[in-house]
Amino acid sequence: MRGPFTSRRGGRAGDGGHAAPGARGAGRAVGRSLLAVGCGALPALAFPAPGLWWWAYLTLVPWLLLIRTAPGARRAGLDGWLGGLGFVLALHHWLLPSLHVFLFPLAALLGLLWLPWGVLVRALLGGPPSATRAVAALLAVPSGWLLVELVRSWEGLGGPWGLLGASQWQVPAALRLASVGGVWLVSFVVVAVNTAAVLLAVGPRSVGFAGLTACALVAATAAWGVPVPRGTGTVRVAMVQPGVFDGPDGPGRRLARAEELTRSLAGERLDLVVWGESGVGADPAGDPALAARLAALSRAVDAPLLVNVDARGADRPGIHKSAVLVGPGGLTGDRYDKMRLVPFGEYVPARGLLGWVTSAGRAAEEDRRRGTEPVVMSLPAREAGVPGLRVGPLVCFESAFPDMSRHLVREGAALLVVQSSTSTFQDSWAPAQHASLAALRAAETGRPVVHATLTGISAAYGPDGRPGGPSLGTGASAAVVRELPLSEATTLYVRWGDWPVYGALAVVGAVCAAGAGGALRTTAPAPRGPRARTVRG
Repeated sequence: MRGPFTSRRGGRAGDGGHAAPGARGAGRAVGRSLLAVGCGALPALAFPAPGLWWWAYLTLVPWLLLIRTAPGARRAGLDGWLGGLGFVLALHHWLLPSLHVFLFPLAALLGLLWLPWGVLVRALLGGPPSATRAVAALLAVPSGWLLVELVRSWEGLGGPWGLLGASQWQVPAALRLASVGGVWLVSFVVVAVNTAAVLLAVGPRSVGFAGLTACALVAATAAWGVPVPRGTGTVRVAMVQPGVFDGPDGPGRRLARAEELTRSLAGERLDLVVWGESGVGADPAGDPALAARLAALSRAVDAPLLVNVDARGADRPGIHKSAVLVGPGGLTGDRYDKMRLVPFGEYVPARGLLGWVTSAGRAAEEDRRRGTEPVVMSLPAREAGVPGLRVGPLVCFESAFPDMSRHLVREGAALLVVQSSTSTFQDSWAPAQHASLAALRAAETGRPVVHATLTGISAAYGPDGRPGGPSLGTGASAAVVRELPLSEATTLYVRWGDWPVYGALAVVGAVCAAGAGGALRTTAPAPRGPRARTVRG
């Protein structure tokens, strides 16, 4: 009995035919495996810091072409796995100083998510694709990729860092797409373009051309048909970036520098001053002198301060990373504890089993505690009878999660604030990638986003995802003010949520069902032999 992906020539497609004899066959297999790793690594060039955003629309073509030539489903799955390994390594290479050799088994584990995607790609693009399979590929290959991104976006697997759509953060049409379906819809279109490009190369070309045309129409409709959020006023926010201070007295010097920079903002008519992640090394709730210093700063600039505390709590166990609002009169009582922690950086998963990682790299010596719920803070009113601005804080890694910013906006946040620090990764690609995520969150939610760093890249974006001014680079020690437009518009992504992911589930389910029924069977070309002679008697 033939299965869904059985060759018409007999035998399971996963058998891969006859293996090449001896060392030559093994050498070819090793060479193909290395090629798969290299093909999977190519998309990393589309992200900051290289920032070759246009490369994203061709970057998967070599990988797809390799998978479609796999002699069987088993080899296609292996090509998908190894390519996924290369993808994860390339996107997270800057973690090597922290994880050392542990990064490689971690990449191999995450790469397994692309194994079924490889099987799906070969099933739809392998051999000479029929028109039916080609059309199915235009929908199913991007949908399968989206499901891989969904699974690996789980916090325990590292979170949604390096979603392919995030490489398009500076493309206006992509930002409009993000306002409709989030970064998920952008990823879908990018992979669909790559799939259509493969069909142009291997046929049927008419389907490939139709796919490219459809993607262009979607992008054009988003660029000119989806309105940019209209402004309803402005907000003036200052970002304080003290910079890197090493040595045992580093935290004290950094705090003094942050205070100095904050005082320089006096007279700027600010609505909010934002410090970066871990800018305060003690809990002001248990340190009256520190709380008084921060309140004095707030009075000096006539604006509330949103600081970030990385310390053991004064009245609760463990260490939390917390956004704390300080007004001229002292602590306002508004506090948000970080909910989604960085694996190994802020906690060690299964510490009893993996605790040795702390001696091999820069993993957390003590697990941070998680917050329990998101918080929307209300700033003090600037005028009588006018309600204060509502702010939704996120801490560092959390800006990568589209659902968190969407939830804050649904709860009434008019401004999103990200407090971050990339002190461990200053000289890597990480700061630029991290700052770029704020543009996507702004476009998705239709709200301005401020990304303020202790060290790294500080940036601000308007509700359309466009930069609100030049960013502060990793070498800066400065304070800057950005006046950003506010908006009350509700984007389709805020209203409908992650609908592209649900659509991807439906598409992949339908394709699997069709494959099980034999409708999408891969047909291998029949062997060519001597033409039979007709004997006439």
